[in-house]
Amino acid sequence: MTQFWPSPAKLNLFLYITGQRANGYHDLQTLFQFVDYGDKLAFSLRDDEKITLSPSVDGVPDEQNLIVRAARLLKQRLEQDGKPAPRGVDIQLEKVLPMGGGLGGGSSNAATTLIALNYLWQGELSDEQLAALGVSLGADVPVFVMGHAAFAEGIGEVLVPVSPPEKWYLVAHPGVSIPTPAIFGDPELTRNTPKRLIDELLHADFSNDCEPIARKRFCEVEQLVSWLLEYAPSRLTGTGACVFAEFDTKDAADEVLNKAPAWISGFVARGVNVSPLHQTRAELMRAAAKV
Repeated sequence: MTQFWPSPAKLNLFLYITGQRANGYHDLQTLFQFVDYGDKLAFSLRDDEKITLSPSVDGVPDEQNLIVRAARLLKQRLEQDGKPAPRGVDIQLEKVLPMGGGLGGGSSNAATTLIALNYLWQGELSDEQLAALGVSLGADVPVFVMGHAAFAEGIGEVLVPVSPPEKWYLVAHPGVSIPTPAIFGDPELTRNTPKRLIDELLHADFSNDCEPIARKRFCEVEQLVSWLLEYAPSRLTGTGACVFAEFDTKDAADEVLNKAPAWISGFVARGVNVSPLHQTRAELMRAAAKV
């Protein structure tokens, strides 16, 4: 039997860099919110212990893909805990989120793999335990595992659930991929934004410390932000390259997307504070309870 699970995108509604650690990682304050749009993963249990992924992602060997790494990490953890050896699994990926877009696609794929296989393998690990596993895969994995919009500190793994307004967003991609190191390695990046309390941040104007660097180094991002700002409040998500604009209604967002120049690709989605991943798990659990 094959089960289908969503792997939603996230937006950084704001992102401030508050310091840099000796190991090169940056301390930050950010606000994560999910959108009801993203990749999809299909899981089919095998009779042996083999883990497969199809199709492979261009430029990413399966051994390095976060999906495969997450599956093996969970399998290893369950075996260490003395659980019955998990069966293998065939995983199919329907990829729609751009790589290097700042939407958390790879981290979301890893989180969906952890949540789905913990359910299918009857691992019985808590979300907190899965999030602790996930941080070794990437700083954004825990927020996808925990499944609620959150204010984040540290390198992004210290999470406090919050409930920002669930607006409509036009999320646009300028056709370039931005490697995270290109932004965090720039000497002009602001790294000393003062830390503030959650309540103060939630009631201030939102911005992204990475945006000036992305706009300076990538003319396509500069052109995209400038175009979107003509229609609505707009800013970079994560380290880019995607930019999002906020709207109160879907129709308003669709109207602007329909005006987009040919070099811009994008989609309209609703911001959601409870991840579609967790909504799917809850539905499966309710259905299983009725059997």
